[in-house]
Amino acid sequence: MSCNEQLIRLGITPNYVGFRQTSSAVGLVQQEPELLFLVTKRVYPSVAKQFGTSWKAVERNIRSVISIAWERNPDLLREMAGYHLDAKPTASQFIAILAYYDV
Repeated sequence: MSCNEQLIRLGITPNYVGFRQTSSAVGLVQQEPELLFLVTKRVYPSVAKQFGTSWKAVERNIRSVISIAWERNPDLLREMAGYHLDAKPTASQFIAILAYYDV
């Protein structure tokens, strides 16, 4: 299942700016897994460059996507994580969950 399909299942639709930015971030991590350790330094700036915005805007948009997913479908997000989530995941955790979730 593609990242876009996963986002839609979580209740995130393509009209959110963070939809495409999150998908791009997940794609970068799937290509280079070590980027999970460099989300702020490498992932956000790369996505920001691609979308012509700042890394802070990318971070904010991804956090917004996480909040929406947590509000709309927390059970699916917990299932995708494969471990118990007491609170909404951090951006790095969310990107990792999407990058490594396999249906």
